[in-house]
Amino acid sequence: MTPTSNESVLLRRDYGRVAILTLNRPQALNALSGELIDALQVEFDRLSSDREIRCVVVEATGRAFSTGHDLRELRSNDDYAFHHDLFTRCSSMMLTIRRLPQPVIAKVHATATAAGCQLVAACDIAFASEAATFATSGINNGLFCGSPSVPVGRNVGPKRALDMLFTGQPIDAATALRTGW
Repeated sequence: MTPTSNESVLLRRDYGRVAILTLNRPQALNALSGELIDALQVEFDRLSSDREIRCVVVEATGRAFSTGHDLRELRSNDDYAFHHDLFTRCSSMMLTIRRLPQPVIAKVHATATAAGCQLVAACDIAFASEAATFATSGINNGLFCGSPSVPVGRNVGPKRALDMLFTGQPIDAATALRTGW
C-alpha cells in the first residue's frame, strides 16, 4: 500500500477495544521522520487517557517495519538544534510508550533497524513473523546507535545488545525469541 500525498504517515483504526497504529511510509521503509514521530506522539498522548482502548498494536505497511531515523531528513539539515530537537522528540515518544496504561504490542513483519528496532524494544511485547529481523546497524553507516541500547539491552541482555551495537549484524526472529524479545 503506497500512501497518496494526502494520506497520513500514521494510520489508526480501532478494532473493538484495540487501537491499531500503522506506520505508513512504505516508500521510505517506514523511516521515523519528524512527521511520523510527532504523529505517534499525538496518538500515544490520546491513548494515555482513553479508557475504552485496552491494548495498542503498532504495525507497518510495506517491505520494512522501520529502518530507523529518516537519514535523508537528517542529512538535509546540519543544524545542531534541528538534530537535538528531533532526537529529543523521538526519545520522548519512546518513553511515552512505557508510560501508557495499555499494553503496547509491536507486530513486526519485516526488518526493524536502529530507531525502528528501538521502537519494537520500547513496546511491552513483540510479535514477529519468521521474516522479521532486528538490528542496530548504524555502525555500518559510521553512526553508533546509542539511543536503542537501553531498551534493546533490557530485551536481549547486555552482551547480545552490545554485539548488535558493535557489529550491526541483524538477528532473525528465532534468535530474538530465544533471547527474550
